[in-house]
Amino acid sequence: MYQYILEKGSVKYYCPNCKAKTFVKYIDTNTGEYLPEQYGRCDRESKCSYHLNPYSDGYAKTNVKQQKQFHIIKKPEPQPEPVFFDFDTFKQTLQTERYKENTFIQNLFYNVAFPFKVDDITKVVQLYRLGTVAKGYWKCAITFPFIDIENNVRAIQVKQFDEKNHTLSTNFLHSIIEKHHTRNNKPLPEWLKKYTDQDKKITCLFGEHLLNKHPSNPVALVEAPKTAVYGTLYFGLPETPEDLIWLAVYNKSSFSFDKLKVLQGRFVIVFPDLSKDGNTFKEWETKAKEYERRLPGTHFIFSELLEQKAPDQDKAEGNDIADYFIKHDWKPFRKQTEPKKVIEVTHKTKHFNLHTEPLPKVGQIVPPKKTEDWNKIISELENCFSNIEIPEQPVRLNDCATIINCSTFIEKHLTFVKANNGNKTFLPYLSRLQELKNKLEV
Repeated sequence: MYQYILEKGSVKYYCPNCKAKTFVKYIDTNTGEYLPEQYGRCDRESKCSYHLNPYSDGYAKTNVKQQKQFHIIKKPEPQPEPVFFDFDTFKQTLQTERYKENTFIQNLFYNVAFPFKVDDITKVVQLYRLGTVAKGYWKCAITFPFIDIENNVRAIQVKQFDEKNHTLSTNFLHSIIEKHHTRNNKPLPEWLKKYTDQDKKITCLFGEHLLNKHPSNPVALVEAPKTAVYGTLYFGLPETPEDLIWLAVYNKSSFSFDKLKVLQGRFVIVFPDLSKDGNTFKEWETKAKEYERRLPGTHFIFSELLEQKAPDQDKAEGNDIADYFIKHDWKPFRKQTEPKKVIEVTHKTKHFNLHTEPLPKVGQIVPPKKTEDWNKIISELENCFSNIEIPEQPVRLNDCATIINCSTFIEKHLTFVKANNGNKTFLPYLSRLQELKNKLEV
């Protein structure tokens, strides 16, 4: 156990760098006293990122020498047992009829450039136990449960998205429930009292429950649950021992030893979010090297592609790999995982389970219904393509796509739209045919 740690709880002080009241101080666990005022971390990770660690500048080493003269010994304090999220409340978020109201999931059918298959979306929802909030201000929001390796629900993140699946707001289900009871002068459920009293709630990785089911698979590690979901939709589900399991740490500061030690013996491909001057990438890579010394056996593989290719604006906005995935068709990504750079981690940790109830299953996601007839449009497209010369050379359709073989492109796209006439899931196929028609008629 470290002698100097960041103070737990919600107390904040003024940051010596940005002057905002977002500063957490270091304390001496032997004395309970604060370290000098410059030692601490600003919670504004992307806008300030000030963090002075007493172990990084010699302060800790100097004080250890002094303390040895007095033989200071502190008895380790017992760690409290974790309190898990109520399982019955969690199961309510998985009710099948709610998914037709889930903005994030319906966007995957209607509002992405390259819609996903109904079965793929259903399987990903089942894989991660994604759910929906049914009532109140957060109605239609998606729930991302953090389920540990023993199937205990540690926390449930709630997110509202716009029609392009950009985040509008973020909360946690326990907080929403607590505010509802307080606003209506209702007593808190007993489980919620115990749950909210604990200091740490997000104490596992998003998707961690998949590790026991896939004991030897490589892991793709990202920051946010949404990114992990997109990664699975693009690269496919873990159906063989070589397939990736996409997990998320939650936020920048959650790339911690306590969370990552569960990845024993794995190859872990890490995709840090972009940040100004590459601070997140550098911080995570430095931490990974430290974890490897403590836990030999696991390999961290850091992807440098975004750091090298992304423009400065994307870095300033903190974009992640999902922002790039969604611009491209998911089909070419399947079976394309290639690690770029190997570093090293691992440790065997024991876990306990306070309940043995299996995770509930999620029903089939209802696909979008047909809302219109495309027969006239399809007929016009067929007539056009049969009466103009189809180029043999590649055609640049737009800034993101170049058609290599126009004849094959037209044939396959017409097949898709005929077989799925009126289904908005396949509207992008129709739109691309219309775009090519306009291009060739010029």
